[in-house]
Amino acid sequence: MSNITLISTIYTLEPVVVCVTRLSPSKIILLTEDDVDDKKRSSEDTLELTFGNILKMEKKNTSLYDPVRVAQDVVDLIEEEHASGNKVMINVSGGRKPQAFGALFGAYARRDMVDRIVYVTEEDNSIIDFPILGFNISDTKKKILENIRSDTTSVNEISKSVDISKGMVYNHLRELKAMGYILGEDGYTITDAGRIAVI
Repeated sequence: MSNITLISTIYTLEPVVVCVTRLSPSKIILLTEDDVDDKKRSSEDTLELTFGNILKMEKKNTSLYDPVRVAQDVVDLIEEEHASGNKVMINVSGGRKPQAFGALFGAYARRDMVDRIVYVTEEDNSIIDFPILGFNISDTKKKILENIRSDTTSVNEISKSVDISKGMVYNHLRELKAMGYILGEDGYTITDAGRIAVI
């Protein structure tokens, strides 16, 4: 039987306690940041005192307001836990919205490695399961985005790097722009959505 790792945002204690009691994880990884305010620190400390002797507990320092960095950090955690044979569940109930959205986007980026994404309601502590969506991006589009992220923005250079015709590059660029992953006409820049899609 595989163990369950819960990766969780946190601000107040209740949503994480609900997840611990109802989802029965064997490990909790709390997303935190530098300069944690007193309320969040108190919640983290109480969780550690309450469950630290019976569950593995870790903290992952990430950003509070940069959803791209949070998504990357969550992807790294998901990959590590999945490689260890653990089931992965994500709780996006607490914390600042950019951090919660980053955790959600990280789960979407590794949807095949995530078992559940949950949100705990404030009103009655019900668990709502979120759908595990993906970015629906082909390998070719991903390679094009990686080129643009690395400042390779000319159609000729992208065509050579990805090994497709310039006409196909233009088609993919048009579709990536329509998907909101890039901006521009002649020179292209990658958006935050594009950065998350290539994690």
